[in-house]
Amino acid sequence: MLDHHRALIYTMVVVSAADSEMPDAELRIIGDIVGDLPIFRDFGNSELSRILQDCTELIGRENGLEQILKVIKSGLPAKLRETAYAIACDLVASDGEASQEELRVLELLRDRLNIEPLIAAAIERGARARFRTL
Repeated sequence: MLDHHRALIYTMVVVSAADSEMPDAELRIIGDIVGDLPIFRDFGNSELSRILQDCTELIGRENGLEQILKVIKSGLPAKLRETAYAIACDLVASDGEASQEELRVLELLRDRLNIEPLIAAAIERGARARFRTL
């Protein structure tokens, strides 16, 4: 079972890798989120690259996505599930475009983490608003 830090990071990695790409910009955003959010205050940033690598290796395995979703859910206390969904939405919204693959992974996360539809809609709307540009 993952600890909550790893589960949150795996959540970001799985949405970033959904479209078979993990651009440097998204990796930087993952680093920024880990550096900024209070939930990561007691996390050692030196572990981040190893956790990213572990997650990408798991994604590449047969049924990797399903395995990752299971370990994310088991590693997250219930009160961090909305946080996980919010950071996933932020990562998807960060480049101004959401691919079909990313939207599908968000849908799977919503389902696995039991995020209520109205709460999910509010989180998604907030992410779009934060990353909107002219």
